[in-house]
Amino acid sequence: MMSIIESTGKKKPRPRRSLTPEFKVEIVELRRRSDRSVGQMAKDFDPTETAVRYWIK
Repeated sequence: MMSIIESTGKKKPRPRRSLTPEFKVEIVELRRRSDRSVGQMAKDFDPTETAVRYWIK
């Protein structure tokens, strides 16, 4: 049995989630206070890297 990635060559899209404004502020503040990269923040807390960059802007 083939997975979706194997059969289409594309990843299945992530389900859309609603993250609270407080969560977003906390991620931005943590990023500013730490030496973690945006990519590491995304891996550690599970928003997308694009989302973290947008919140920082």
